Amino acid sequence: MRARFVKGGADALPDYEMLELVLFAAVPRRDTKPLAKALIARFGSFAEVVAAKRERLLEIPGCGEAVVSQLKIVEAAAQRLAKGKVIGRPALSSWTALLDYCMAAMARSQTEEFRVLFLDRKNVLVADEVQSKGTVDHAPVYPREIVKRALEHGASALILVHNHPSGDPTPSRQDIDMTREIAAAAKALKITVHDHLVIGRGGHASFKSLGLL
Repeated sequence: MRARFVKGGADALPDYEMLELVLFAAVPRRDTKPLAKALIARFGSFAEVVAAKRERLLEIPGCGEAVVSQLKIVEAAAQRLAKGKVIGRPALSSWTALLDYCMAAMARSQTEEFRVLFLDRKNVLVADEVQSKGTVDHAPVYPREIVKRALEHGASALILVHNHPSGDPTPSRQDIDMTREIAAAAKALKITVHDHLVIGRGGHASFKSLGLL
């Protein structure tokens, strides 16, 4: 498998074999194929396994703390790699990389999170913060706090991002009203809200593209 991976990259291996390679680092003297197949059977794909909650992973026979830690290292590495492609770069000209990062960071979360990307006058991403975490369908958002953080970062523009754990990225009425409140509060201080992205397993929705902002 290693030889095939070196020669052909990730596309040369199906999900369960990629998972076998990852698991071998945690259990080096054991056949990892049965565990890899059991994890894929439970969660559906390599990405879903890596993003699964620790307690759910531990339910799988043979999946102990060492295995879970290895999977979480892979998840953290993927998110850090995606973030490295956008932080310190012009966000609007690196849009695909920014979407990839948001998908990696939020698409598979089982609770709703509200993230703000802070941009300078050249639209370079200078900070990325999770402002709130909530339940499966709600995360509290406070426009005054968002604007306050923007001023502290010296930001001239914002991109708002939150996820829908249901998987459907369609904006709700509450999403629309909340976005308009934030945009109005930011506008009063000459801070632009470029977009609000809603992230789901099935894709994303852009308020700007939908004509909602």
